Parts: sequence; structure tokens; C-alpha cells
Amino acid sequence: MPAQDSTTLVREGKRVYLANCAVCHGESGDGEGPGAAQLAVKPRDLRTGTFKFRSTPSGSLPRNEDLEATLVHGVRGTGMVSQRHLSQAERQAVIAYLKTFSDRFATEQPQASVQVSAPPPLTSAVIARGRRIYEKAQCAECHGEGGRGDGPSAPTMKDDRGLPIAVPDFTRWPLKRAYEPQALFMTIATGLSGTPMPSYSDALEPDEIWALVRYLESLAPPHHRRSLGQQLMPGDETIGHKIEEDARRASKSQ
Repeated sequence: MPAQDSTTLVREGKRVYLANCAVCHGESGDGEGPGAAQLAVKPRDLRTGTFKFRSTPSGSLPRNEDLEATLVHGVRGTGMVSQRHLSQAERQAVIAYLKTFSDRFATEQPQASVQVSAPPPLTSAVIARGRRIYEKAQCAECHGEGGRGDGPSAPTMKDDRGLPIAVPDFTRWPLKRAYEPQALFMTIATGLSGTPMPSYSDALEPDEIWALVRYLESLAPPHHRRSLGQQLMPGDETIGHKIEEDARRASKSQ
């Protein structure tokens, strides 16, 4: 892209940013805008070049499409609301501008996106396997035995700025990233930079990550699962909790 075009894009991005983003993220991108004090989940400090929601491996910068996905979907449960009112041209411009806050974008290139394999069907066998993987990966330490965000480590969780983190409750959907199960796969595979949530791409095979996703999905309210077009069998609405209770009883009997 010619330098003049780049300069024009950044100038337009600054206009969009100041009108829509600076109230929370601050004019300098420090996350200390006038609205930040009112938010329980503090806005990201854009100067660090660290972003939670990426398709790229742990430690990598996000790709433009990752940043645009956050603008479009927002982040549920936070002050980051959807910016669907912005045109695609405005979104691309504001992305170009926010990348000027961190030197990382000038010296590094985002890595290739992690590939999401095809999902398995939502069956009791897959869900049960996912429950076992949940235990194997020690997810309950933070997320709790029933996935409700009440694990023993949950009260101590903090982000890279030392701010408290609310551990997700998998019985309340949609989750922060989006509705789609592919987004949950991506979160598990890439981790959430700036938080204690690590990448599991080296510890789990893709089919294991999918089994874990299916287990976590099974904890979601039936209306959410139907919204994804999943066909629920009679009694399947609570199959995840039944498997959870069976596992708890088996643990107590040992």
C-alpha cells in the first residue's frame, strides 16, 4: 500500500477511534478513558500489543481479521460492545490506527492462524470423553467441577496488569468470544494472552479439544444449543450435568 494511502487510512482510523473507542480505551490507548472507571472489566491497554482473542498461536500478534471479529461481535459481559454500526472501511481504518499504539506491529508479523478441524457430532460418548479431558487438563482448578467458574483458584485469578479476572461460567452462554463452537475451540487451542488461560495446542490433539468443547457445550442452556442448530435427543438437555454428577459420585466412592 502506498505510504500516502497508509497515512490517510490511519488518519481516518484516528477519527473513528476518538468517536467510538477512546471513551473507554483512552486517547492514548492506555485503557484509562473516562468511561473505564465505571466498568467492572477494565478495557485493554492497546499499547502492549497483547490481545486475548486471536486465531494465531500463543504469543503472536492477532491478524486483522481477529481484531475485526472483536469489533463486530464485541465481548459479552464487558463494556466492549459490538461495533456493527461501523462500515467495513471504518473498521479497517480503526484497526490500522490502533496498531500504531504498540511498537510490536512495526517489528513483528502475526503468525498463521491455527486451523480448526471439523467438529465431531454432539453425542453422549463424545461428551463423556470431553469430561475426562476436562479432568485430565485440570480445568476444574479454575473453572470448577461443574464448569461454573468457581474453582479453588478462581478468586486469585488476575490478568497481566494485576487486575482480577472473572473466570467464565460455562453454564451461562454465549461466552465472551462469540456463539460458535469453533470460537471455543480457538480459545482452547490458542489461549488468552494476558491472562492465566494457556494454549492447549501442544497438550491436546484437535480431536481432544473438540471433545472438550462438546462437553462444555453440553453444560449450556438448551435454548443456546438449539440456536446452533443442534438436534437434541430426549433428555439430552441435561446430559452434561448427568455426566458431571456421575463423575462426582464415582470420585467420592473411590
